[in-house]
Amino acid sequence: MVSFKRKRLLPLALVAASAIIFLSFKAIDFKTSKSLDIFFSFFRELNIFYVDEVDPEKVIYAGIDAMLNSLDPYNEFIPEENKESLDFQTTGEYGGMGALIRHGAEHAIIAEVYEGSPAHKAGVMAGDKIIKINEKSTKGLSVDKVSNMLKGAPNTELKLTVNRFGTDSLEFTFNREKIHIPSVPYYGMVNDEVGYIRLSNFTANCEKEVKEALKDLKKSNAKGLVLDLRSNPGGLLYEAVKIVNLFVEKDQLVVYTKGQIKEFDQEYKTASKPFDTKIPLVVLVDRISASASEIVAGALQDLDRAVIVGERTFGKGLVQSTRPLPHNAQLKITTAKYYIPSGRCIQAVDYAKRDEDGRIHYIPDSLIREFTTKNGRKVYDGGGITPDIEHNLTFYSRLSASLYAQNILFDFATQYRHRNPKIDSPAQFKLTDEEFSSFIAYVDSVNFEYESQTSALLKELKKAAKAENYYDANSNYFDSLEVAVDKNEYAEFELYKDEIAKLIEEEIVSRYYLQKGKAEYNLNKDEVIDRCIEILGDENGLTQILSSNSKSPTYTFTNSSLNSKAEYAASLSAKTLSPS
Repeated sequence: MVSFKRKRLLPLALVAASAIIFLSFKAIDFKTSKSLDIFFSFFRELNIFYVDEVDPEKVIYAGIDAMLNSLDPYNEFIPEENKESLDFQTTGEYGGMGALIRHGAEHAIIAEVYEGSPAHKAGVMAGDKIIKINEKSTKGLSVDKVSNMLKGAPNTELKLTVNRFGTDSLEFTFNREKIHIPSVPYYGMVNDEVGYIRLSNFTANCEKEVKEALKDLKKSNAKGLVLDLRSNPGGLLYEAVKIVNLFVEKDQLVVYTKGQIKEFDQEYKTASKPFDTKIPLVVLVDRISASASEIVAGALQDLDRAVIVGERTFGKGLVQSTRPLPHNAQLKITTAKYYIPSGRCIQAVDYAKRDEDGRIHYIPDSLIREFTTKNGRKVYDGGGITPDIEHNLTFYSRLSASLYAQNILFDFATQYRHRNPKIDSPAQFKLTDEEFSSFIAYVDSVNFEYESQTSALLKELKKAAKAENYYDANSNYFDSLEVAVDKNEYAEFELYKDEIAKLIEEEIVSRYYLQKGKAEYNLNKDEVIDRCIEILGDENGLTQILSSNSKSPTYTFTNSSLNSKAEYAASLSAKTLSPS
């Protein structure tokens, strides 16, 4: 006789209950009814008759993941235990010590410490290896597990044991706090008349941070402004609307949404008195700028309020809402598409129309439509926000990306910080020739793996030559080529010296001056900022760009290769950073 366990049927009951709730919102058509009937029956038979014990939660979660994978990538099932990550995405806040950690050989490593955080005040530094947390060893633990151990309710005690280069083990004891990651990590004057604000995300109250930065910059006599949205992945839609409101009049349409359900068809207009509708404005974007970033850039472009500079943006024109599920779980689901003032939707990928094998495609040129801005300039939908003035990112060399991805730059900066108690200001710091030579010596002393593209192609050529019996007769030529390629790989350090030195300097500056110092250093090295200053300094040119007689933005639909350090390095090595 088969013995059935009632508890194993509980998840099925929960799924069935959820289905009843779902079906109450929508008329039951035959296809839906049939599919749900098959799903419930399938789960029941599997749960009862499978030869081994079935974990119902694991099976159901796998089914949920499979459902979501058939849709766009922005839908997410959030079980109760992961609610904190959703809160962090929307508020920028969590309970912890205030640091980023990354994977190490045996122990997680402090990658970055937030200024003013408990970790910073206690003396924790980037490069410290986390050996114990509250007397529990972290050896072999994943970054996620270590991060969860470091997080906790504010005012709870945390005891941290670390190994630091050049010292014995160190112990720190302090209380956790509510950590707030600012949406504006840096702002300042780039010259006597131009202010700069870096907005890294759209979390709750980010508009207030931007407004406070604007007030300070105006006090410093800012007559023009650069709003930097590069690498900003987006966030809360209503915060994007409020930021646009800082620069345009009240009751101006910023964005509207359309979904399958009427409640998601909404218009979002500016609701407050603006901060400054006259200050000349440049908005910086790149290919990673997405969602709320594109609403801000696109609305300001459609309203002819700002000049957009940089690269074509990501192209995410989908809006997600969070829906409650039983047992405190939540579903983040795409509920609408958004449209900016000209009427265009900037969604670049059509997830609804997949090939039979599941592949997705960018919206084809034939379906791209033309729209006009407030002043009559031509703009287009279907492919992100095209800047008024294009300025592509620098393509870092394969060597530089490899040094970054393998943490060679990070580890060298750790040792440099130990040997040098202080350095010049972020704007003035520069690596000497002797220090660069010591970096090359350091690379020689560690296990750095690098293969140039030429070397990789030579390997393929040798493989093909052996397969076709050409190699033996020409082995001397291959040996000579290998020697020449090896010499050239070493010479690449000199060829890309300026590029590598800049990356080293950036890493070193962050050890002394943290996030603000790193931002200030990069600002002084950024060619795009110089171009923005030129634009803001030419009042007639600015007016011409925003007039109906100006040349329409160049519109291209080809996929660009990876440009930024972070993008390219990530393609070579999956580096995981986790807030703790």
